[in-house]
Amino acid sequence: MKLPGLSFSWKRAVGITAAKQKIARATGIPTTRQGLERKVGAFVLNAIFGKRNRRR
Repeated sequence: MKLPGLSFSWKRAVGITAAKQKIARATGIPTTRQGLERKVGAFVLNAIFGKRNRRR
């Protein structure tokens, strides 16, 4: 039985989450699947269409 609002993550307790965040910040490469897909997708689109001016 779970208590509402209470959760436990063994990855956070061991320090895996913090290590992944440090690696991602240092290298500029996201460690999440969604972040990696966004970065690769943007790279491909920029390679095909070139860099475009973004709205400010």
